[in-house]
Amino acid sequence: MNKTTQKRISEIKQNGYSLDFGNVFNHAFENYKKIALYGGLIIFVFFFLLSILGFGIMMAIFGAPVILDFLKPENLKLEGIALPTLLIITGISALTSSLFSPFTAGLIKMAYCAERDEEFHVSTMFEFFKAPYFKELFIATFLVSMTSSIIATLINFAQIPALGFIVTVTAWLFTILMIPLIIFGDLKAVEAIETSILLVSKQPLMLLGLIVIARIGVVVGLIGCCIGIFFTLPFMYSLYYAIYSEIVGFENESETEFQERI
Repeated sequence: MNKTTQKRISEIKQNGYSLDFGNVFNHAFENYKKIALYGGLIIFVFFFLLSILGFGIMMAIFGAPVILDFLKPENLKLEGIALPTLLIITGISALTSSLFSPFTAGLIKMAYCAERDEEFHVSTMFEFFKAPYFKELFIATFLVSMTSSIIATLINFAQIPALGFIVTVTAWLFTILMIPLIIFGDLKAVEAIETSILLVSKQPLMLLGLIVIARIGVVVGLIGCCIGIFFTLPFMYSLYYAIYSEIVGFENESETEFQERI
């Protein structure tokens, strides 16, 4: 943990922090306008290529008949899937999200660059696929995803979907600052999870409100043309950046100095 982050977190532990809904939202929106097009294109291309790769791998491993049979509507119903299968799917999902968590970190870093009117490129999206950040991002995301997904899966299997949804949303809300704390604050995985929970717990309803409004804005991208969601999705990463910026903040460092830490 760098000294600036350590000092700020110590202050928050003692005194909490003030957060204005309008200021954070406007901060995120102004930042979003700078990354919407570029970020949307990157997300679209990445998702498209990843989908083709993933489907190709599944076809090669299991074969087309098995995949097509599994994708039948009657087989996708929760009650039609055995618990061991659900847990395997949960593990694969957690592993996948963990492997690509550095990509999320890159999008948040893009918002950081846009705030400072600094250039960002495709390579910015992949800066954190290297040591020491990849390990910490992977471990943190895997721990959170695996724990929350297993609990939610067991609850859903017990036919209490509403409670499973609450567990998933709660885990997601209280760890929204986990990735920014790792890439900007140099925290280790477990330390980042604990600190994110601490920070969010100071004003959970305010942060939940911001996330809900942002989610609604992202879903607007589905209206008219589904591809639009790829260009509204960057708003979420601008919001994560804005929340971290408003709560923890940054020491005055240039992009060159930031790069030297990576």
